[in-house]
Amino acid sequence: MKFHNEDEKPPRRPRAQVISRRMDRVFTELANIAAFIGRFFREVFLPPYEFKEIIRQCFEIGVKSLPLISLTGFIIGIVFMNQSRPSLAEFGATSWLPSLVSLAIVRALAPLVTALIGAGRIGSMIGAELGSMKVTEQIEAMEVSATNPFKFLVVSRVLATTFMIPALMMYTMLVALLGAYLNVNANEGTSFTTYFTQVFDAITFLDIFSSVLKSSLFGFTIGVVGCYKGYHSSKGTEGVGKAANSSVVTAMFLVFIEELLSLQVITALR
Repeated sequence: MKFHNEDEKPPRRPRAQVISRRMDRVFTELANIAAFIGRFFREVFLPPYEFKEIIRQCFEIGVKSLPLISLTGFIIGIVFMNQSRPSLAEFGATSWLPSLVSLAIVRALAPLVTALIGAGRIGSMIGAELGSMKVTEQIEAMEVSATNPFKFLVVSRVLATTFMIPALMMYTMLVALLGAYLNVNANEGTSFTTYFTQVFDAITFLDIFSSVLKSSLFGFTIGVVGCYKGYHSSKGTEGVGKAANSSVVTAMFLVFIEELLSLQVITALR
């Protein structure tokens, strides 16, 4: 007969699976994300308020993105105008070009392109920054020094992305319309006044409002995804790279899903 030592622990039983190992991980991750978002909404209304950090993040996210946004928006306006001209020219309707381009840019292109650029640049930056702070234990050091790292690191960045993505979208919209004007002026000789009169006659307040609202949702998504991936990264430097990469991929995927859903709602309202 084999006798066991009293101090010897019994063998650990494997954790029971609810559905399957993969599905359990998926639902656990969804629960963690919901708790993360819920904590954000609790922290955002409680003092102290990190106004200086929010302003600094707005500068990092908004002002430093202007060169890339300017170039991208200008090219979008020119390219879309060139692609639309042959189709309308077949029907002798090139005079409709300003109205067509303005609707496409204001309703879809400006919010979506700005969000994708933000997911690529801002999402990866946030994921890598918080990920490196996590693996080097800087977040734990902030907790020891009586600083709320969630409010200082997460709340400030999510608010900055929520505020700055709509502002960048409006700037993208303006630059794209200017690029389209240069193209239509060079080919059709349309004057500046005539072009922008047709542009503003075509768009409505609902178009502008829905684009701003969508961009705010996109910015919130980009901020939450980047902060969540970086805040929960692990495995050293490898985890930092994975946090930055997964922040970009996940944010872009969610932006497309939100664009599809918001399109259905806006179309019903329109």
